[in-house]
Amino acid sequence: MNRLFPHLRGTPSAGFGHIAQTLKSRNYRLFFTGQSISLTGYWMQRVAMGWLVYRLTGSPLYLGLIDFAGQMPTFLLSPLAGVWLDRWDLRRTIFICQILSMIQACLLAFLTLSGQIRFGHVLAVAIFLGLVNGFELPARQSFVVHLVERRENLPGAIALNSVLFNGARLIGPSLGGIVIVAIGEGLCFTVNGFCYLATLVALALIRFERRSPTGITGSALTEFRQGLRYAWSFVPIRNLLLLVTVLSFFGLPYLSLLPAFAEESLSGGAQTLGFLMTATGLGSLVSAVTLAGRASVKGLDKALTFGSALFGAALVFFSLTRTFSLSFFFMIFVGLGMNLSYITANTLIQTFVDDDKRNRVMGLYVMILSGMAPIGSFVTGLVADGMGTGRTFLYGGLVCLASAFLFLQGLPRFQAATDAKSAIAVASEGAYNPRKRRTHDGSPS
Repeated sequence: MNRLFPHLRGTPSAGFGHIAQTLKSRNYRLFFTGQSISLTGYWMQRVAMGWLVYRLTGSPLYLGLIDFAGQMPTFLLSPLAGVWLDRWDLRRTIFICQILSMIQACLLAFLTLSGQIRFGHVLAVAIFLGLVNGFELPARQSFVVHLVERRENLPGAIALNSVLFNGARLIGPSLGGIVIVAIGEGLCFTVNGFCYLATLVALALIRFERRSPTGITGSALTEFRQGLRYAWSFVPIRNLLLLVTVLSFFGLPYLSLLPAFAEESLSGGAQTLGFLMTATGLGSLVSAVTLAGRASVKGLDKALTFGSALFGAALVFFSLTRTFSLSFFFMIFVGLGMNLSYITANTLIQTFVDDDKRNRVMGLYVMILSGMAPIGSFVTGLVADGMGTGRTFLYGGLVCLASAFLFLQGLPRFQAATDAKSAIAVASEGAYNPRKRRTHDGSPS
């Protein structure tokens, strides 16, 4: 259709053939494989860290505090990191961040296995990891564009990233819960430390032409302000970022409060927590695999609205459950709605953003996704300490439902803005190359 939106046409779904086409990119396949191992270890650590904090303190407030302290550095750093990444080599940046992440996992393992672990240690390690993620997460988001050989495979690559992330979330927490019960949290941290080696090897094997210098000479703060103005002035990106903000603040903190809910409402332990997180991963994996088979972004705005509404409704129903079977069932739909929302928002942003603004806009996206959640976790931790986790989930779900309705109300303006930008790109391309273009397979466009 045009250079800016090369995949707006075509069938909305191409099934597993499109997934296979995306995985034909050697660099992306290497990164996908390495991350699938590394992220499994990460989710083992996440469930172990939550259970360790709750075992040490017995308070949902401290669970929220750990999430807040661990992700607040990401919130503060990622917007400016998006500017600095225009000057840095993305692969080298991710490589260094992975080494630092391995160090924190090994340190946490040593302290836990030696019996020296205290809440202050976990807090310090969480802050350190948050600083590392402030650079790595926006770098990883932008890096995907350079791993696929054809631009039309970008939506599939973004969705496949979520497949591996949620596949790991499906396996990691259940393994973590079993290991915690059998041996303890320390082994989970140890396994995670070794799992980082997979991504390091993959990054070392990736080969592509080095990017030419961007020519950016302005100050980081000036570049940041320009990126912020761009994101706010373009209605689709602004609406997407606002929706992700609400979902991250009011919905995503359920992850940090799950240990308290597992014990308070379900009278369960670490295994119950692991299975609940596995249920979330299962729902997320279903949505990710479905979206990975799409050959077009057409209709994703409506899918985003549906996913946001489903996320909110599932949280509401989950908050009312008091049996494990019902909680597990609704947690599947929490994961499905949550992941459907975040994948479609990420795909649409990556599709609509100008290439020279990509790192900065993705820095804002990571700031919201990873930054608003800890603020929400801290606030909801305070609320849950007073009224209980069940009622906190209930109110959060209702706010997510309301945000989905407001996004639906703004869809006509959203679509008009994207159509206008698409028309400008078509006119520009026609002036540049008046000959009839052909698609990648040689057929007329």
